[in-house]
Amino acid sequence: MNSENPYRLEHDPLGNIMVPSSAGFGPQTQRAVENFPISGLRLPRAFIRAQGLIKASAATANMELGSLSPEMGPAIIQAAEEVTEGKWDSQFVVDVYQAGAGTSQNMNANEVIAKRASEILENSQNVHPNDHVNMSQSSNDTFPSALNIAGVETITQNLLPALIHLQQELQKKAGEFMPVLKAGRTHLHDGVPMRLGQEFSGYANTIGAVIGTLEKDLDRLHELGLGGTAIGTKTNLQSGYTPKVIQEVARRTNLPFREPADIFAFMQNMSEPLRCMLTLKALAIHLIKITSDLRLLSSGPRTGLAEITLPSVQPGSTVMPGKVNPAILEMTHMVCCQIIGYETAIATAAMASQLEINVMTPLIAHTFLHSIAILTKAIETLTTTCISGIQANEEKCAKWMEASLSLVTGLSPKLGYAIASEIGMKADQESKTIKQVLEEKELITEEIEQAIDPRGMV
Repeated sequence: MNSENPYRLEHDPLGNIMVPSSAGFGPQTQRAVENFPISGLRLPRAFIRAQGLIKASAATANMELGSLSPEMGPAIIQAAEEVTEGKWDSQFVVDVYQAGAGTSQNMNANEVIAKRASEILENSQNVHPNDHVNMSQSSNDTFPSALNIAGVETITQNLLPALIHLQQELQKKAGEFMPVLKAGRTHLHDGVPMRLGQEFSGYANTIGAVIGTLEKDLDRLHELGLGGTAIGTKTNLQSGYTPKVIQEVARRTNLPFREPADIFAFMQNMSEPLRCMLTLKALAIHLIKITSDLRLLSSGPRTGLAEITLPSVQPGSTVMPGKVNPAILEMTHMVCCQIIGYETAIATAAMASQLEINVMTPLIAHTFLHSIAILTKAIETLTTTCISGIQANEEKCAKWMEASLSLVTGLSPKLGYAIASEIGMKADQESKTIKQVLEEKELITEEIEQAIDPRGMV
C-alpha cells in the first residue's frame, strides 16, 4: 500500500466512498465490509470457486450471443478463471452475515473480476461490474446456483469418498471379527450371543444406506437456476442464454448440471440444500450411535466392557498417568452435534423464503458447506486413525458371553419359559452361571448343553 495515499475515492449509486488503494474490489464491497463487521467468517473456497465458474460461463454465453464484445469477453473469462483457481481469495472479504440474498457477495465477485479484467485489457476499456461481469445475472439466481455447484463438488469429491472408505473399513472389520463370539446387549443388559463381526456389519451397512440417500440428493442439487435473474421471469435476458450458460458450467465442471424442473420453485425455495442437510443430520445421528457403541465396547480397560481395543493416539489425562481416552470417537461425536445444530439453522433459514426468493442464502451456504467440510475431515480421521486399527479382545468377549444370563434363552424350547426364567433368576441372585444352576438341579444333559452353547445361537 502507498503510505502517502492509502485510499482511493470510488463512486457507486449511494455516492462516494473511500476504498483501500491496495484493494482488488470496489465501492459496494467496501460498503459491505463497513456495514457487516459481524463474525470475521467468510464464505469458503468452494463457494468462491463456484462464483468464478458462473461468471466465466456467463461471459462465454454472452459472447456467443453477441452481447459481450470479443475484446472484453476473454478478459472477463480470464479474470473469472483466476477467481476459480483461488488467485484472488484474499479479495473476497464480505462477512457471512451480510445483506440478504448474497447481493454483497455477488458484487464482491463482480468488482474483483471487473478490476482484474480491466488490468488485463491494460485499462483500455472500463469493465463494469454490473453492466459486463454481471450481464444476464442477478444475485437471486447466481447465489443459490453457486451454492448448488459448491455442494455437488464438495460432496462428490470429498464427502462421498470419505464415507465409502469408512464403509469399506467397517466391512473389513466385520469380516475380520466374524469368528469372535460375544454377548449381545439390549437395554444395556444381557442379550443373546452374537458375533462381533455381525455388530460391525450393522455399522457398515448403516453407512452404506446413507451413501445411497446422499447420491439421490446429489441428483437434485444438479439443478441450477441460472437465467432466472431477479425472480425467475428471465428479465433482461437474450433467448438461448440459459441453456448456454448451464451447458458451459457443466463443461467446466464435468458434472451433469441442468435447468430446474420449475424455475420459480427454484427461486422461491432452498429445497435441495435443505433436503441434503437432512441427510447429513441423519448421518450425524448414525455416527453418534456408532461412535458411542465403540466407546462402550472399548470402555475400561479394567473396569469396562473392553471387548475391543482402540488405537492409542494421545495421552488422556493431565492427572492420571498412562490414561488413554477414545479421543477420535469423542471428536467425531462433537462434530456430529454441530451438524445437528447446523441442520436446525438451515431449516430455520429456509423458512424465511417469502414470495419470490429466500434472503437467508448466505447463512445457508456457509452452514451447508461448513457441514460438508467438517464431516469429511472427521470421517477421514475416524476411519484412518481409529476404525482401521481396532482390535478384538477375544478373551474378554468370551468371558462376558459365558457369564451372560441370556444363555437361558436357549432353554425355553427345551424346558419351557417358566422353568427357564426360574433358572435365570436363580443364577442372577446367586451370582452363578446358567450351567452351574443346571448342574445343581441335575438338569444337565447333552441336549441341554447344546441348547446353552453360544455357538448354536448365533
